[in-house]
Amino acid sequence: MLTNMGRVFRRKIYDTLRSWKKREDGRSALLVQGARRIGKSTIVEEFAKNEYDTYILIDFTTCSREVRELFNDISDLNYIFIRLQLIYGVNLVERRSLIIFDEVQFQPLARQAIKSLVKDRRYDYIETGSLISIRKNVEGILIPSEEKPVNMFPMDYEEFRWALGDTATIPLLRSVWEKPQPLSEAHRKLMRDFRLYMLVGGMPQAVNEYLDTNNLSAVDEVKRTILDLYDADFMKIDPSGRASKIFSAIPSQLYGNRSRYQLSSVIPNADYSGYIELISEIEKTMTVNIAHHCDDPNVGLGATENLTQYKIYAGDTGLFTTLAFKDKSFTENVIYGKLLSDSLPANLGYLYENIVAQTLAASGYKLFYHTWPTDSGKHSYEIDFLLSKGSKIVPIEVKSSSYKTHVSLDTFCEKYSSRLSNDRYLIYTKDYAKAGGVTYLPAYLTFLL
Repeated sequence: MLTNMGRVFRRKIYDTLRSWKKREDGRSALLVQGARRIGKSTIVEEFAKNEYDTYILIDFTTCSREVRELFNDISDLNYIFIRLQLIYGVNLVERRSLIIFDEVQFQPLARQAIKSLVKDRRYDYIETGSLISIRKNVEGILIPSEEKPVNMFPMDYEEFRWALGDTATIPLLRSVWEKPQPLSEAHRKLMRDFRLYMLVGGMPQAVNEYLDTNNLSAVDEVKRTILDLYDADFMKIDPSGRASKIFSAIPSQLYGNRSRYQLSSVIPNADYSGYIELISEIEKTMTVNIAHHCDDPNVGLGATENLTQYKIYAGDTGLFTTLAFKDKSFTENVIYGKLLSDSLPANLGYLYENIVAQTLAASGYKLFYHTWPTDSGKHSYEIDFLLSKGSKIVPIEVKSSSYKTHVSLDTFCEKYSSRLSNDRYLIYTKDYAKAGGVTYLPAYLTFLL
């Protein structure tokens, strides 16, 4: 699908849009929501071009005052449709045209009008918007039940490979998953390709810059611009700057394998229970992924979810890499060369933990982890991620080095043996292997879990 830069990017959500159109046939409007700069507007307009006879895109950030005020009074839909056709120079065709409310958060009354517009059934409607602003601009309006939300994420690894013109890698990985086996010589290239994705990430603008320049420094500048936009958005959530501080501190909080996000080290004297609402607001922006501590691991992981003990991950691996070194210029970011050459120091292994969190969240998993004290009480064991599958739970440990020792995983499996499936995974950087009941999974296979 075309990006706003003119390059074709194929996105999986396109199939979701197509299914909605066929299934609903005008009985609902679709709200495509997600973080800023992930390509919402682009994919929706491309869908409109390909799947409808005509369309009108109303960008509420740039449209005229006249267009914005059309939705102040929707008692006469005929008048609204006539005015829109004249203003945009587009003939709307009953049941064969789409009207897009782009950045709908800037005109909440247009969002409220969806109820009447859908009931009218003449045209289809898709809304797009940033979750930060969508949630802030709803006071005084009725949210229509005819609005069906769908979440959009940054480009995943498969979409990234598509952008690079590679349609062979992911089918290969799926075949490996069906008949597990080491990939031998192929593994090195597969891992190198995956590390490139960890650096560039899945923001379409960053991917486009990489394709244009093949220059990671230029990509880094694009990502810094996006992070600046996020910082400004967080100020809308919390003008005091606490939300922005919490987001900026994600890399430092993951550094050193801390067992939780230490809120008090970011905001002095912060009380965890007093920040539950703010953390929830940050999570709903989809700029982050949050793993909550599961106090008693069982199939119903959410039953013992601890809202005051959590880890926070960045929603995009490329942004995370830049965020980790945002206080330095690109030339000082040795992480780029280290990661690409597979010489990453052990203390930077949290990069892999972040990408695993991102991949699992995009696959639809709610994130949980578990810690418990060692016999001495001086340290803690930790399982990075827990998945619930059927009536059993699946433990996952993430390592970038020292993969041959996995005391936490072994101890957990012994402690909760009756609750576990036969699957237990160590996600790492080496080739596929299986030994001692543990499946050693290359990081690029995480999306298949």
